[in-house]
Amino acid sequence: MSALSQLSKYLQLPATPDTTLQAQRLFHGRGHAYPGLNHVTIDWLPPVALITLFAPETPADIEMLADEFLALLPCCKSVQLQHRYQLAGPIDVLRGESIQELTILENDLQFYIRLGQAKNIGLFLDMKNGRKWVQANSKDKRVLNLFAYTCGFSVAALAGNAKSILNIDMSSPSLNVGRENHRLNRHSLKSVSFEKLNILKSFGRLKKRGPFDLLICDPPTLQKGSVDIVRDYPKILCRLDEFMAPNGMLLLCLNAPELGRDFLIEHMAALAPKYSLADEIKPPEVYVDAEHKGLKILYFKSM
Repeated sequence: MSALSQLSKYLQLPATPDTTLQAQRLFHGRGHAYPGLNHVTIDWLPPVALITLFAPETPADIEMLADEFLALLPCCKSVQLQHRYQLAGPIDVLRGESIQELTILENDLQFYIRLGQAKNIGLFLDMKNGRKWVQANSKDKRVLNLFAYTCGFSVAALAGNAKSILNIDMSSPSLNVGRENHRLNRHSLKSVSFEKLNILKSFGRLKKRGPFDLLICDPPTLQKGSVDIVRDYPKILCRLDEFMAPNGMLLLCLNAPELGRDFLIEHMAALAPKYSLADEIKPPEVYVDAEHKGLKILYFKSM
């Protein structure tokens, strides 16, 4: 009997009708806590169940899993399979409707999702608690959101009554989705800016736009031609005094499996010693991480 055929017993299904409406991960094998299932994740993007494989599986087991979803989640209208082990990460519709664009809820905020057009769907669900923290800590803050992607942090910050938000990213399409995400939540964009910039070449511009009370930094691990997290994260940390307010708050994120939380702690001690580690925001409980290689979210505050 294959490991995949036993996966349904590990699923963390929504507990109430209200939580069924919220996007969430149902199974996380990437944390190496479930033998034989390290290559599988399952997300609930109402009304779509998305199975993601990082290595091939037998079609019969996948078909069985798809049928189980329809039985376990009566409101499921589509079961889809993403092949992340293939270059473009193509998606197949296994059951139900071919849904490619949808709006999901997370912490009761709305986000636009696209399936089958890129490897990433538009929102990283493991960052849910980070966005919740930002919403709770943004009141009257001038927020700088670096590597903004589709501006999930920006949506959370404005929902938390931030004074202003500057979103920086090198991708115009991602920033355009960010604008749409704000519109979905009926946000006025008067206090929100979106700028396509290479952050590592724009410190002078950030200084002119600052100072900022809250920095959110969530860089990609490696982005060919633009970002190498080991090389470039320290370049940002050593420039904090140029654009942060005296009592600044920092939410520093790290999603490189080979780097632990000490990477950030040690570089902060060496390059920005006036900041101290105040808290660590853990991903949702479903993200079981047996090897401590998952997402790290650290909150530093000025001493």
